[in-house]
Amino acid sequence: MSADSKVSTSNGCDNPLMSEGQQEKINEIRRLLGPLPEKLSIYCSDAMISRYLRARNWNVKKATKMIKETLRWRSEYKPEAIRWDEIASEAETGKIYRSNYADKHGRTVLVMRPGCQNSKSVKGQIRYLVYCMENAVINLPRHQEEMDWLIDFKGCSLSNFSIKATRETAHVLQEHYPERLGVAILYNPPKFFEPFWTVVKPFLEPKTADKVKFVYSDDPKTMKIMDNLFDMDQLESTFGGKNKADFDINKYAERMREDDKKMPLFWVTGNASEVPHQPSVTTAASLDPAKLELNSDGSNEKVEKISSYEGDAEENYPDDNLAAKTSRSSIAVAEV
Repeated sequence: MSADSKVSTSNGCDNPLMSEGQQEKINEIRRLLGPLPEKLSIYCSDAMISRYLRARNWNVKKATKMIKETLRWRSEYKPEAIRWDEIASEAETGKIYRSNYADKHGRTVLVMRPGCQNSKSVKGQIRYLVYCMENAVINLPRHQEEMDWLIDFKGCSLSNFSIKATRETAHVLQEHYPERLGVAILYNPPKFFEPFWTVVKPFLEPKTADKVKFVYSDDPKTMKIMDNLFDMDQLESTFGGKNKADFDINKYAERMREDDKKMPLFWVTGNASEVPHQPSVTTAASLDPAKLELNSDGSNEKVEKISSYEGDAEENYPDDNLAAKTSRSSIAVAEV
């Protein structure tokens, strides 16, 4: 498998000032969205709308539909309300965790270890993934929109990868966290991963797939990616760095509980890192998620239920190796 050692030097904020045409499209989306409940308007900053526009190649109609789907999802799923104690059992093995360092651009780093899967619950795994994404977002500096994924393949086997599970994760990340991914480092992926990647790649947006980098510890060329992106003194030895500290669930739980206290303050008008400019209304009727129409032309077509993963806590797909659902949180590098 070829490995592209070129990594963008972008810090995710190359164009902090919108062009006149781009701002006009943002304003047009605001018009199409109409007044929103204050709780939802918080998520509609210019930066957020811009991410959805970029994800849809600045197509106003498609971006508006995408935003409405996310607002409906956030209203029903309430990702910002997930707390550590709810998902702690999913985190015990350190299959996904936020590192205590950032990359050289200040981007939050999520470490993913599919070989440490400890759950067969689709619902639980998605819930934990969403918690990790929300936590990563609130820990981004004000100038930054993107995060890094470091995926460690140690201990992985073929049973750790499921096409169906990966596709499900890709849906959540691509539809509700667009343009959040800076780079995904696949570190020492096993040989059997190549055909899996060939099948999964078509599910991803092309520009998302371009953000996926294959790094091999015995290949100095690809290891330059790590040196260019990270302070090697902080980077875990697992990824070729000098930090030999192991994942400690007790210490990590303390960090997450402290972050949980920040979450309500983050999503408050004027306190969030992305201050919204969307007019809001607070009538009881407006809080009904069913009022969020998908059609950007103002018609009354309602949003279909998106949360397909909110079914039974335990789901079995005997023909699809669901035993490794962590693959969806570690390989489905969607357009985030």
